[in-house]
Amino acid sequence: MNFNKLVLYSSLLVVSCSQVRDEKKSIEQEIYNWEELIDADLTKWDNYLSYQFQVDYDGSQPKNEKGEPIPPIGLNNPSHNVFTTFQENNDIIIRNTGEYYGCLITKKEFENYHFQLKYKWGDKKWTNRKELLKDSGILYHSIGPMAVDYWRSWMLSQEFQIMEGHTGDFWSQANSVIDIRAYKPESVLDPMAHESQEYLTFSMFSPYKNYCMRTNNYESPNDEWTTLDLICFEGKSLHMVNGKVVMILNNSRYIDENGKDIPLTKGKIQLQSEAAELFFKDIRIRKIDSLSQEQKVLF
Repeated sequence: MNFNKLVLYSSLLVVSCSQVRDEKKSIEQEIYNWEELIDADLTKWDNYLSYQFQVDYDGSQPKNEKGEPIPPIGLNNPSHNVFTTFQENNDIIIRNTGEYYGCLITKKEFENYHFQLKYKWGDKKWTNRKELLKDSGILYHSIGPMAVDYWRSWMLSQEFQIMEGHTGDFWSQANSVIDIRAYKPESVLDPMAHESQEYLTFSMFSPYKNYCMRTNNYESPNDEWTTLDLICFEGKSLHMVNGKVVMILNNSRYIDENGKDIPLTKGKIQLQSEAAELFFKDIRIRKIDSLSQEQKVLF
């Protein structure tokens, strides 16, 4: 094969692969009735920003040089461009600089759904995470006021963590509670999710605390996109990374001011800004009427 024929063949192959990818996306859209959650102006999202936290942060409200409390940046403040969009081929990409703690927040609440996005890391890390792993997360079933967590940045919610080497981990935010199939911790080790185990309870009030590791690391290399799927149905949820189930969660709830368990099965979705740059694309959601048979047996 001569050089010109090789170039032509390669070009046709690239076009053909691109067409197949677009056709597959179109078929999935038709079958599953996905709602796309990205547009150039992020019209389906609000944003909230709090602070650029320093290494010595202790959970208290930051103060200025005079010792006076500093107000957070707040909701939809146009003076900060932490979340912006740009076009790349046929995709609208969200850039999250991570410069300030905070989040994008869906304007709508969702219940019983399959949520999906793709992300990859940028290069930038800010003061509080200079020596730490890059970090972000999907906060689901988000309800109530902003800034009720330790970092004064997020709503009461359950967290599907996005973190180098730890994507799929769980954190409870504020007074949320959930049960996870996981190994019990031993000594200084953290609990680790696994489908073979019984459920452990995770919250700020639990003997197992509010953090659980995923079963394994399935994140793509830093320069490649990682696909995340979050399945939520009637208090059950699955954390999936590149098609692999990494955590099985059940009985989502929160503890109210009277110490009573209240079901937590619907709410907004937050995408965290947490001192590390990353990019999102293909954010979409679809309503589901049940779990698949394959998913049901996991619970």
